[in-house]
Amino acid sequence: MTTMMQMVSSRALLGYGRLRNQIKDMTKTSDKYNLEDEELLNTKSLRNPTNTLVINLALSDFLMMVCMCPAMVISCYHGTWVLGPFLCELYGFAGSLFGCTSIWTMVIITLDRYNVIVKGVSAKPLSKKGAILQILFVWTMSLIWCLFPFFGWNRYVPEGNMTACGTDYLTKGMLSVSYLYVYAAWVYGLPLFVTVYSYTFIVKAVAAHEKQMRDQAKKMGVKSLRNEEAQKTSAECRLAKVALVTVSLWFMAWTPYFIINFTGILDREKVTPLFSIWG
Repeated sequence: MTTMMQMVSSRALLGYGRLRNQIKDMTKTSDKYNLEDEELLNTKSLRNPTNTLVINLALSDFLMMVCMCPAMVISCYHGTWVLGPFLCELYGFAGSLFGCTSIWTMVIITLDRYNVIVKGVSAKPLSKKGAILQILFVWTMSLIWCLFPFFGWNRYVPEGNMTACGTDYLTKGMLSVSYLYVYAAWVYGLPLFVTVYSYTFIVKAVAAHEKQMRDQAKKMGVKSLRNEEAQKTSAECRLAKVALVTVSLWFMAWTPYFIINFTGILDREKVTPLFSIWG
């Protein structure tokens, strides 16, 4: 029981802690703004569109921790869900809402990095208005998807370990199963494809840029060509690496839950309490 509670607490805190470190790394990309992450909201020059997306990502993960961790800890202490069916539905709804919001916010951040690094000066820069509209789209889209189970398209029920609630992946009905297929494609499959596609070209662009810098430095007989423009590009590259690690960790954290859901759909006899706890 103690081990289970420690795992739950660690997983809930991981997202916020990781994103807090991400904000620190992003502010450190310029020596001029080597600040703590709380200054991101107070420093005018740091209130740019990209950091607006990062703040939304941190907010979503923080809200997930606040809404889900206490209920999970209470349930783990009692060994079963003790908060009633209504709070079970709210718990499952909160997990889906904030999870969907986080992944699509990361997708937008990835596309922003793709726009800046791959397209370069030919790209249309992300504006503050554009970032806010994208955030509103993400929250609205996530809310709509996560409200469907309240109206009969799937439902939120206790999961196999009986200490958490989520979408129903054990009911063998086309209506219930169809939601999981479509929802998984929208919040897992499509974001994964966009992320892999974007970072494939980001890595290629970074490698090509570094090669050009080395070749040019070699021709000029100098060790490095790091003027102001090159330093800016290097900062963008470091920022892309931070985003890549964050997105990779997110998918590593949620892939087990994806596997559990589809195991429940395709072979539910394998979904035991011990099997489902890793999601």
